[in-house]
Amino acid sequence: MNTAISSRYTAYWLESKFDLFTVLRTPGFVLPSLLFPCVFYVFFGIVFNHSNASTYLMVNYCIFGIMGPALFNFGVNVAQDKDNGCLALKRLSPMPSAAYVLAKSYTAVCFSAVITLELFALGYFLADVQLTSIQWIGLFVIALLGTLPFCLLGLWLGLAVPAKGAPATVNLIYLPMSLCSGLWMPIHLFPEPMQQFAWLFPSYHLSQLGLSVINASQGFPTVMHLLILLGFSAVFAFAAAKQMEKQ
Repeated sequence: MNTAISSRYTAYWLESKFDLFTVLRTPGFVLPSLLFPCVFYVFFGIVFNHSNASTYLMVNYCIFGIMGPALFNFGVNVAQDKDNGCLALKRLSPMPSAAYVLAKSYTAVCFSAVITLELFALGYFLADVQLTSIQWIGLFVIALLGTLPFCLLGLWLGLAVPAKGAPATVNLIYLPMSLCSGLWMPIHLFPEPMQQFAWLFPSYHLSQLGLSVINASQGFPTVMHLLILLGFSAVFAFAAAKQMEKQ
């Protein structure tokens, strides 16, 4: 029994390690994922910030940053694995069926941790962002756990979309969702109908969870945003499971 459990954990670990190493060998994925959120924050949260919203924008760019690796590692790479037969081969192998998804989730969380710490460093050293230790830790935990719904969304997209169309499809979801959720500029600057429209996106609710840590959310109960995020996660998980059955 112990040998079987040990073998299972070894399979999870090896699949996670190799997935991370594979992604790290892809500069076209690594550099944009790690640099774009930081560049945007430096320009719009520090250099051209005329509204003294550096802390607010740091939180939102953390959310923007963690969405990218989750959506692209699943949405694009799963689509490629599906089309080239790698996914079918993995499902036929003795490897635990959940190891593939957990490995890609591990990679997304690793990138989320690095991106969040980068933005924390920029906020602290360049924008004089002052938070308590509890607030820093709370934001970090929210960023890491908040990766989950976007991993599930990316998984569904990767299973549903052909590999050739996956990058464009992910971008068509990622960028408009970020804009409409108020991640690039304070949501209260949007017209009232657009503020209501933001409720349709998980990124908005994750942003509000992060902003609640610094007492800058729109005032709705935090538990409401948490429950909505869990609902999004359940819907995306169900859709991905149904799509997996068709493979």
